[in-house]
Amino acid sequence: MPNKNFIHFLLLLLVTYRNKHISIFIISTVVVALLASLFFISTSIKKEIDLTLDAQADFVVQRYEAGKALSTPESWIDEFTQINGVENVSARVYGVHFFEPAEEYFLIVGIDFFDEHTTQALQKLINSIDVDKFLSKKNMIIGEGVKELLDYYHYFDYYIFRPPDRGKEKVYIYDVLPKETQIISNDIIFMDIDEARKVLGVEDGYVTDIVLNIANPLEVQTIKRKLIISHFNMRIIEKSAMKRYYANLFNYKGGIFLIFYIVILMTFFLILYQRYSMISHVDAKEIAILRLVGWRINEVIWLKVGENFLVALFAYLLGVILAYVFVFYLNAPLLRDIFLGSQNLAHSAGFIANINMEVLGLIFLLFVIPFIVAILVPVWRVAMKEPVEVMR
Repeated sequence: MPNKNFIHFLLLLLVTYRNKHISIFIISTVVVALLASLFFISTSIKKEIDLTLDAQADFVVQRYEAGKALSTPESWIDEFTQINGVENVSARVYGVHFFEPAEEYFLIVGIDFFDEHTTQALQKLINSIDVDKFLSKKNMIIGEGVKELLDYYHYFDYYIFRPPDRGKEKVYIYDVLPKETQIISNDIIFMDIDEARKVLGVEDGYVTDIVLNIANPLEVQTIKRKLIISHFNMRIIEKSAMKRYYANLFNYKGGIFLIFYIVILMTFFLILYQRYSMISHVDAKEIAILRLVGWRINEVIWLKVGENFLVALFAYLLGVILAYVFVFYLNAPLLRDIFLGSQNLAHSAGFIANINMEVLGLIFLLFVIPFIVAILVPVWRVAMKEPVEVMR
């Protein structure tokens, strides 16, 4: 166990040779910050996806013919309700609306506010919603990206839609979806199902799809087969499949980024090893002097390893702090676009802070251990030599 004098001497060496460590410290900090940012973004996205999709129905059923989604008859709702194990069956109308001023698209989702389950699911996202007040006039709940775009074009309280029949539908802004759900809800507009039919031009008696829940999770596949048998011209989308889709999408992007990071990390450690394998005359002389004054080989190695361990530790801590600020305060510019894309409305919300201590521990081990090994080998080689030979 290092004594007080050993620690004092270790800190003295660190301060005395600070110029020698500064370049390695800066590069190490950048490397750690890059990796920590990657994991912070990934875990934050996963949390936002789980938060949003957990409120969704177990199944989404669509009428599907010749590889094309068609309007679904509302009569299917009564049929599905009769299947044992199926509950909370409700209709949904959705489609895209082209916002001409900005040449962007909004996703309109019409829901039945008289359906208790649907209302409860929406209240998980917006606690302050009053259904009676919402239905008192033509209202809508919009995503953060939609709100920013409408504000830019001075639609502060309402927006006038132009349905396919070229009429006009004036709909008021009731509330904005929380930023915590923005990865999925950024360009979404929720409105009453009848109003959505008018805006999107869906015929009466038809809906875009039907959503339903399964009372017993063990019967999911059984009920799925019953639904398919009832109508062969349908497509069933499971909530678990949607979760896997989003997870695979972001894991794929993160995996590509991680490959480039590993290449950078291996290059860094190779440079680090080469630098210390050709240990400087000053460092070699210092090790020899310590041996001559009575230090044992293991004590010399512990000293040098401790000196560089502190450099790696401070670089790790600073890198994690910088990554936290970069992701959760600055919203990860550039990296955010890699994960979220910018095909439609830009994402401006911050990521949800979701720190995984296991991930931080893994980053520490993957960074610090190779760092120490890259230094330990050349120091051990010099320490094993006779001090007189090294001094020559």
